[in-house]
Amino acid sequence: MIYKIRIILDANEDVFRDIEIEQTSSLEDFHNAITQAFGFMGNEMASFYTCDDEWNQDEEIALFDMGESGGETRLMGETLLEEVLTEESPKLIYVYDYLSMWTFFVELADIVEKEDGQAYPNLLFSFGELPDSPPEKEFRSDASPEIDDTLDNYEDFDFDENWN
Repeated sequence: MIYKIRIILDANEDVFRDIEIEQTSSLEDFHNAITQAFGFMGNEMASFYTCDDEWNQDEEIALFDMGESGGETRLMGETLLEEVLTEESPKLIYVYDYLSMWTFFVELADIVEKEDGQAYPNLLFSFGELPDSPPEKEFRSDASPEIDDTLDNYEDFDFDENWN
């Protein structure tokens, strides 16, 4: 079977690509198809993340295992597309280049029969131009706790300020 997948850049402007790929392809194959479709060199770190219907990030599936002892991270090359992208769970998040944080929403659009003579992966449709730099991310201010960064008040600390 063939997955028809839309990959949408997390940006204000519409930038997306529609790709056909075999459901038995690895996530590494899919990563390579995405980088080619968007014109990236493909030489940066990347990860897919499983997510729920609201795009809340869950498990990471990385290009390489960067853990100290190895074997701690699920890898793209060892994970098939059909294992993480299904009709019941049709969404993934894809992050390319950890320094720039190009972020994409991946959504399964359709599952169709394989066409004889068609090479996969196949770029079906391209819309919008990738900007020169990744879109700015807006982080919620309510996500971090409030910290009183004034050091004028030592009464609340449990030590003698003249200890030395």
